[in-house]
Amino acid sequence: MRRTLIFLAAAVFSIPVLAMHCPKDMAEIDAMLESNPPSDSEVRERVAELRAEGEALHNAGDHEAAVEALGEALELLETAS
Repeated sequence: MRRTLIFLAAAVFSIPVLAMHCPKDMAEIDAMLESNPPSDSEVRERVAELRAEGEALHNAGDHEAAVEALGEALELLETAS
């Protein structure tokens, strides 16, 4: 029972952390696209799609999925540099 309560408390407190992470990731993606965009147009388009998807998921309240989409966009940008 105690473990269940600890797990639930951790889950409740992690949701706001994920929610605050999304805008930071979106700003980082925007800055990277502005300062050093990938030369491959397909990568740029995919990053833009993932960034838009992440923002939509964030606005819908699905922060875990938003962090995943934004993380994938960041990975693409980092490997394209």
